[in-house]
Amino acid sequence: MHFFPIRTRLIAALTLILLSGFFITNVISYRASKHQIHSSIVESSLPLARDNIYSEIQRDLMRPIFVSSLMANDTFLKDWVAAGEKQTGPIIRYLTEIQEKYGFFSSFFVSDITKNYYHFKGILKQIHPDDDHDIWYYRFKEKNIQYDLDVDTNEAEQNHLTIFINHRLTSDEGSFMGVVGVGLDFDRVASLLEDYKAKYDRNIYMVSPDGIIQVHTDQSKILTTSIFDQPGLGDIVQDIFAAKNQPAFFEYDAHGNHILLTSRFVEELDWYLLVEQDETLALKSIQTTFVQNFFIGLGITLITILFAIMVINYFQHQLEIMATTDKMTKAYNRREFERRFHFHTDANRRKTMDLSIILFDIDRLKELNDTRGHLAGDQIIKNIAGIAAAIIRDNDMLVRWGGDEFVILTLGDTDQAISIAGRLLDAVQAHDFLKESTEGGIIQMSISCGVTGFVEGDTLDTVMARADNALYQAKREGRNRVVLATDAG
Repeated sequence: MHFFPIRTRLIAALTLILLSGFFITNVISYRASKHQIHSSIVESSLPLARDNIYSEIQRDLMRPIFVSSLMANDTFLKDWVAAGEKQTGPIIRYLTEIQEKYGFFSSFFVSDITKNYYHFKGILKQIHPDDDHDIWYYRFKEKNIQYDLDVDTNEAEQNHLTIFINHRLTSDEGSFMGVVGVGLDFDRVASLLEDYKAKYDRNIYMVSPDGIIQVHTDQSKILTTSIFDQPGLGDIVQDIFAAKNQPAFFEYDAHGNHILLTSRFVEELDWYLLVEQDETLALKSIQTTFVQNFFIGLGITLITILFAIMVINYFQHQLEIMATTDKMTKAYNRREFERRFHFHTDANRRKTMDLSIILFDIDRLKELNDTRGHLAGDQIIKNIAGIAAAIIRDNDMLVRWGGDEFVILTLGDTDQAISIAGRLLDAVQAHDFLKESTEGGIIQMSISCGVTGFVEGDTLDTVMARADNALYQAKREGRNRVVLATDAG
């Protein structure tokens, strides 16, 4: 039937619209969420974390810088050096008080006159330019700067990694007298960065202007790793250093992840603070939400499509019933009968089946209409249609031909058709059509039947003409009978 292609196209179009709308909506929503997270990181959370970390680093690292500055300007220390460093007791007590009062890992003074390395535990050694552990001193002296920070091993503490704050000690006349300062346990600094990392969920480290990592939670990278050699990061190092005078933001890709990075130059330390966030990890939450919403939405969409298909099928079925059946009797109409007749009489199908026609109408229905009204007549028509529908076989077809005339299209020879017509005749005659009426009594009705078979060369008109003649013959012979058309072959 022509209804099915239309229905299929309608369902396909509806499915395409719903699924397309679902996918497009989800993709747009995901991209909007992704853009929002990216903007939030770049414009808000990452700069805020950077500035907070910068402030906390200044607070935690500037304290020892301030203390070492006080030491470098302490008149006691200057006077003691100027007096010839005759007694070690005073300087050891002085360094011990600094170390204990402020809780530093180390406190020291290196004299440029005696080359003694004074430690809060005593004289550690005499420095020498050929000693690798002492190169820092000569480099610092040559720089002619007030102070710097140096990450190195602490010989006085079993070569423990330490951040030294070195400060130049000069006489009142400005001559160089040595280096004084304190040391911070690197584990404490690394722990500080770990706290920042846990607090802000960022990767935090500090590098010197030559690109060497100075402070990192991974100690294996300290003083051994250059950010110039890092995948993706090495390509933007020059841009990071070029933005020295103001906070900056960068992006790079490494190991399949997209990294967002912000930097800030810490002038007091002459180091760059780098704060990174893996955007790929940040997007995992919305990716998980997207997947969950995707499958939930897909399920709802599929249920909607299934429901729509059921509704379409239901109304399509109702339309098909309206298009193929008679509203009052529920029997097939003439159009469907013609379609089915031509289908069964196709030349390719005629080779394997017989086809017969039973044409019947209700005897004396006009008299009933005149005495009891057309409503009663219509009820009789519906009842007889119901009886016929119960009598015929599943592959037979009951058709309302018009008024009180019906056709039964049966797949069989005329003997089978006569048998069906006979059973129908008896069932109608035995039925009490007023058994549920309030009027009481019994009304008996009868029908007359004309039977013919399909022969080669027949058309619908010729077959129906023979059946009609047989029906009129049954009427002439007294009604309530079955007559076989004599020229049916």
